[in-house]
Amino acid sequence: MTASLPRQAAPPGEPSRPPEDRRHVVRRRALTLLIIVLLIGVPAGYLVISANQSRDSGKDKEAKYSATGLTEGWPSKVQRRLYQIPIPHPSNQVAYYETNNWKTSRLYVQFQTTHAGLDQFLAQIGVSRADLKKDDLTVSARDRDVTGWRFKGPGSRKGEFFGLVREKKNPTPTLDVVVNYGNPTYPFVYVVSRTVP
Repeated sequence: MTASLPRQAAPPGEPSRPPEDRRHVVRRRALTLLIIVLLIGVPAGYLVISANQSRDSGKDKEAKYSATGLTEGWPSKVQRRLYQIPIPHPSNQVAYYETNNWKTSRLYVQFQTTHAGLDQFLAQIGVSRADLKKDDLTVSARDRDVTGWRFKGPGSRKGEFFGLVREKKNPTPTLDVVVNYGNPTYPFVYVVSRTVP
């Protein structure tokens, strides 16, 4: 037969506490468990979500940079400044693609603009329409393969093509420019900017 310990008396001057109600014990334990879950579970959940977002972001970047061909949209301001391609406003059908290796970095850009926009673009790169030569396809076959640009034959845009090379000393980029006047109101411009890192 086991002896039970006598109940400890309350210290002098304090009223004795009645035994704790079972419902109160359950409620207190549930509240303690909830606090523990919140203190541990919420930060852990946040870390899991954050890790997944980071992984997805990395996959998006990987897909973006491993893609071949042009991406619809404007290159960043940093890219435009670095490669010295001042796309005029207004322009539409803007697309770009950047390649980098140990030897040469290239930014490929296409856009359609107004005649005033074309003049603005040419002036900003230091040339004018008078420098454009008819049927001078200055964008190389290699660069055309990278971008899918077609200037002759099946899949090409109709129109007269004019081109020029704006050559500069490294590290300032050299620009290969081709302009298609197939649309009499909105010329289409193709630019390859090459620079040695």
